[in-house]
Amino acid sequence: MAPALEILVLVGVVAVVAGLARRFDRPEPLVLVLVGIALSFVPPFPDIALTPDLVLVGFLPPLLYAAAIRSSLIDFRANKRAIILLSVGLVGFSTVVVGLVSWWVLPGASLAAGMCLGAVVAPPDAVAATAVGRRVGMPRQMVAVLDGESLINDATALVALNTSIAALSGTVSPWGVGWDFLRAAGGGLLVGLAVGYLLGAVRRRIDDVVLDTTLSLAAPYLAFIPAQELDSSGVLAVVVTGLILGHQAPRLQSASPRLAEEQNWRTLQFLLENVVFLLIGLQLRRLLSDLADDTLTWSQVVWPCLAVLVAVIVARVVWIFTVVYALRLIGRRSFDWRESAVLSWAGMRGVVTLAAVFLLPASTPHRALLALAAFTVVAGTLLIQGLTLPPLVRHLGLRGPDAAEDALQYAALVSAACRNGMARLEELVTDRDPPEVIEELRQRAGQRTNRIWEQLGRSQAELEPPAAVYRRLRLEMLASERSSIVEARDSGVYDDEVLRRALHAIDLEESILDPIEDATPLGDELSTADNRAGDCTHLRHAPTTTAALTPDGCEECLRDGTAWVHLRLCLACGHVGCCDSSIGKHATAHHGQTAHPVIRSIEPGEAWRWCYVDTLLG
Repeated sequence: MAPALEILVLVGVVAVVAGLARRFDRPEPLVLVLVGIALSFVPPFPDIALTPDLVLVGFLPPLLYAAAIRSSLIDFRANKRAIILLSVGLVGFSTVVVGLVSWWVLPGASLAAGMCLGAVVAPPDAVAATAVGRRVGMPRQMVAVLDGESLINDATALVALNTSIAALSGTVSPWGVGWDFLRAAGGGLLVGLAVGYLLGAVRRRIDDVVLDTTLSLAAPYLAFIPAQELDSSGVLAVVVTGLILGHQAPRLQSASPRLAEEQNWRTLQFLLENVVFLLIGLQLRRLLSDLADDTLTWSQVVWPCLAVLVAVIVARVVWIFTVVYALRLIGRRSFDWRESAVLSWAGMRGVVTLAAVFLLPASTPHRALLALAAFTVVAGTLLIQGLTLPPLVRHLGLRGPDAAEDALQYAALVSAACRNGMARLEELVTDRDPPEVIEELRQRAGQRTNRIWEQLGRSQAELEPPAAVYRRLRLEMLASERSSIVEARDSGVYDDEVLRRALHAIDLEESILDPIEDATPLGDELSTADNRAGDCTHLRHAPTTTAALTPDGCEECLRDGTAWVHLRLCLACGHVGCCDSSIGKHATAHHGQTAHPVIRSIEPGEAWRWCYVDTLLG
């Protein structure tokens, strides 16, 4: 089959299978591996071999870069101890444990060959664990640790593999191992820093979306290739470059290039990740065919492969619980037993494991068996741990991200940003600026803030807030405008370039209309978490609630016969006023008249407080 047709078939299968997996809420990596295994025994389907160059040069740099630019450098720094213990310590421990087990159970395998297999299966996949973790609602700190581990551990494992391969044909010394690791890690770090800051300096001078996208697509290889040429870790160089450029993006890029980069890498990441998992499944027939040339019996194949799989799983469990216990003995804060159990079970392997095994020299005894053992680890961890991780998280009762708390914190963050924007506007206003333009800017900033707070209250089924009305009607207007331009195009009166510009302007406005989400479904009262609550004298001394003077609604709106959107309760006197999305804005007006500092939402399911004086959420 022609290569172009093979690629088209792979992309088509990925699109269909991933789409069905999302529709029926099934984990895409696991479904694609199973489909790949089934398709590997369908003769007409393309037989595509996973070569080291295809994976380690073709797939790995862009996949790591896509993950790195979306990872938080702040979270990485905050969890660096746990990340290093997993990505370096655990990889080394797993290499030794699996190497010894392989040496023991694999017929005819040398200790060096066993260590090679240990290094191959040591690193968890950069995609599978966090994909499953986010889907099942793991706590964000755990997902951040898994993210960081999966970004770094491939570099450690490849250094260990190169050392083990060298031991197959000669001897290695502890000094040599240490130097190889320092050269790979230090060189990769330096190359990543240099390339990251160099590309950042170039990007600062680019405001063209096409040029910026070109630079972004080239970035992983601009870091990977020099590092590899210097015998350093190209993997680590890509990760460092991605972390730097992702962290600096808001300062280096304007909005259009940043949005384009995000969309482009989301698309590439979707295709590459899912093609990789499909290719993993497709390798089974080839591996079994290679094994048929060996003289081993099935009992000499099945039990060693299962023993390696068990060793991989047990090594991670033992390491994590041992390290957590040791950290507690020396008084260091660490994960509790439930979090440790989930981290130890989130060790799914992926395509790097399956590709790295083919780096072994062709003369390695029973190389086909080593490859099948690596496939057993990949498929086994993906299916066993991937399928059981969600019920484990639910059974242990770990608290994942709280959508209600996120919504409240988002509202406070956007409000603070809008206040800064308004303050900057007041600094810039001059007598020459048209008053109507300044007023429109103020209204727009106020509407944006109000829209965020509106979405915390009642659902649109009960009340459509003003921002939702605006968006609904404006979308209808834009649809009519677009139809008019399309009719003009069909008439042949206008030039095509003019028509495209007009359609682009409508598309652009539609894309930036503020999204309106329904109110977050709440199980408990929406209140600010203790670790994120603001702290000021007014909040400390204000009660959490007080008796409402007019529990039926806004005092002034009831008096004047006007409508309100949301209700706020003054904690100093019990006055009930309407929010700033309402026509009267009576809660804010009451603060202006009385200087009472703290209000509380009295919408159903909400218990958050707000200090007008210090503009803090409490």
